Amino acid sequence: MGAVVVWWQTARTQRHLGNEFENNGQDFGAVLTELPLVFLAGAVVPAVVWGLGAWLLGRRRRQESSQFHA
Repeated sequence: MGAVVVWWQTARTQRHLGNEFENNGQDFGAVLTELPLVFLAGAVVPAVVWGLGAWLLGRRRRQESSQFHA
């Protein structure tokens, strides 16, 4: 949800959605093409960061346990 809020607040998005005089320049194509990518990035990035953190912690624990057994 945070990714959508950040995307919505950008000047580029506001320009495409018609925040000009009498809604001149509205381009809903920007919403149809960018919004799915924003949703995808908002779902994928946290999952990748969590997975990378879990992998690094697991790797660190394996190294520590192998030192104690040697």
